[in-house]
Amino acid sequence: MKKLIALSAAAVMASSAAMADIALSGSASVSYDDGGPDAVSATTYDASVTITGTSGGSTLTASYDLEADEVSAIDLTTTIGPVTVTADIWDEVSIVATDDNEGGQRAETDDTSLVVSLDVPVGGVTLSLDDDGDVTATASVAGVTITHTMSDGDDTTSASASIAGIDVTVENDEGDTSWDLATTVSGVALTLDSDNDVSATFGLAGNTLTVTHNAEVAAVAEDDDNWGADLVAAHTTVAISRDLTSGATLSATYDTTDDSLTLEASVSF
Repeated sequence: MKKLIALSAAAVMASSAAMADIALSGSASVSYDDGGPDAVSATTYDASVTITGTSGGSTLTASYDLEADEVSAIDLTTTIGPVTVTADIWDEVSIVATDDNEGGQRAETDDTSLVVSLDVPVGGVTLSLDDDGDVTATASVAGVTITHTMSDGDDTTSASASIAGIDVTVENDEGDTSWDLATTVSGVALTLDSDNDVSATFGLAGNTLTVTHNAEVAAVAEDDDNWGADLVAAHTTVAISRDLTSGATLSATYDTTDDSLTLEASVSF
């Protein structure tokens, strides 16, 4: 009997050890959108679960969309010294079947991929090389992190730093420069970018209030691979959310695009 108990305890310990390297996470939500004055209301649901398994320097992540009843992602990453191999194993269905003037992929393609990268520190600079031939150099000088990627016909350079409490990021992509700023003033988190998108997040009577102004987005022409998209006018959203003792979060979002109000209850684990 004692041997049986000992064997059972050993089996439980072995099972616990095996489970220790497996993490389970997920989320679920239900949303009600009143549609504004010119559209019908709609209720939508979403639920997903992600399993992450780790063994040494290798990690497998698999995600499943419970509401759609389909796998949404399978990724494997392994590290061997300075070499990292990342495999996107799942070929998801990313095609948008109908043209709703909101963009989207119109021709299905193989979305699986295999990326092999090499990171080597050389005198304070980290050099990275991937299987596409792109070389990235990253270094930090006087508190400023600079990254330069040398790619065939598409070189990019970015710099980020925290200056006087403001997080600044600047990127130049073949002569096209963009930037964004983020800071907190008197408990209010503020962001601003070169597209004139502005947001402010702050606490209000136990709730979190976020006001966001979204700049105009230009129309996109249709081509052989993607549907076209209509111009999206500048608009503002006001969202207020509250964490409940049950672990759920309730939120209400007003969007000036169509004067709609969306109510959502969500939970994550």
